[in-house]
Amino acid sequence: MQATQYEITLPADYDMGVIRHRVASKGHLLDAFPGLGFKAYLMRERGRNGSPVNQYAPFYLWNTDEGMNSFLWGPGFRGLVGDFGRPVVQNWAALAYAEGGASAVTPKVAVRRRQHIPESAPLPEFADELAYEAKTLADLEGAVCALTAVDPRTCEAAHFSLWEDRAPRQAVGDVFEVLHLSTPERAKVTHGRQW
Repeated sequence: MQATQYEITLPADYDMGVIRHRVASKGHLLDAFPGLGFKAYLMRERGRNGSPVNQYAPFYLWNTDEGMNSFLWGPGFRGLVGDFGRPVVQNWAALAYAEGGASAVTPKVAVRRRQHIPESAPLPEFADELAYEAKTLADLEGAVCALTAVDPRTCEAAHFSLWEDRAPRQAVGDVFEVLHLSTPERAKVTHGRQW
C-alpha cells in the first residue's frame, strides 16, 4: 500500500468556501475509483485548530500502484493541476494500518504528524515502534482509523489518523477538517503490520 498527499497552500485572505464548494461538487468522483482504499479531502484554515495557513491537502491510501498511477497520470489530477498548478506529491510506503472503534462513522477531523527517523535508530525496532503508534491511536476513543507510513528516501515517517468528532490530546500533529471521505476499496485495506 502507498500513502500520498499533496498540499496546496493558499493566500491568507483566500475564500476557503471555494475549496468547500469544490469538494462538495467533485468529491464524489472518486467514490468508486479502482485501487483507492480511501481519500480524505482535507482542509485547514488559518487561525483554526492552530493552523498557520489556509491549505487544501487531500490524503490518499492506495491499495494498488495501478490505482495510484491511474489517478496521478489521469484526468483527475490533471484537473487539479489546471486549477492550482502542479503540487509536490508526497509518497510514503504504508508500514501499519488499524481500524478504530468508530470505523463505521464518517470522520470530521484528521491529524497528520511527520517524524524524522534518526540515523542512529535501529530500523527493525524503530519500525515496530512506528507500527505500534498506529495501533495505539486506533485504540483511542473516537478513532476511525490510523496508519503509519515511511518515505525511505527522506527517512520520514508520517502518522495519519481520522477521528469521529475531534482528536484526543494523544493525537499530536497538524489538524485538518475532513470535507469528504471516498472509500471505494477501504474494505480491502490490509490491517496490521505491512511486513
